[in-house]
Amino acid sequence: MRNFFILLFFGSLFYSCQSNVILSETKTLKNGWAINNPIVFTFMQPDSLQTYQIYLLVKNTNAYKYNNLFLIVSMEFPHGKTITDTLEYRMANPDGTWLGTGLGDAKENKLWYKENVRFPEKGNYKLIIQQAVRNNGEVDGVTNLEGIIDVGYSIEKSN
Repeated sequence: MRNFFILLFFGSLFYSCQSNVILSETKTLKNGWAINNPIVFTFMQPDSLQTYQIYLLVKNTNAYKYNNLFLIVSMEFPHGKTITDTLEYRMANPDGTWLGTGLGDAKENKLWYKENVRFPEKGNYKLIIQQAVRNNGEVDGVTNLEGIIDVGYSIEKSN
């Protein structure tokens, strides 16, 4: 009976360490995120028969002075088609505490972007992420968004 529980423990540990991530990449921002500086990722077509979940990865520090984040995200397909979305993500609770995980003043956020995505075209895909944060009452966006230190993406197999 004891061996059964030991086997069950290690089996669940092994299962929990399995990852569905097939592609993931992040880029570090040294001096803030300029509004005219989109972050571009290029990746090869994964298995065209599989469906995937796509997440955006954002790490912020206490220097980020907003409770939400606006992004313009475009997916360019190999044969020229482009899909563009304007997205808003909540980054903090109403009391000001950061959402996300991590110790200290840096918090990592895994933000849902698209679900059940297929990549039917062979070739390179491009994911373009641009910040679109604005101050209340202003037409122009924040020219240099401080406090965002990493931006990336993760593509995971659907269950």
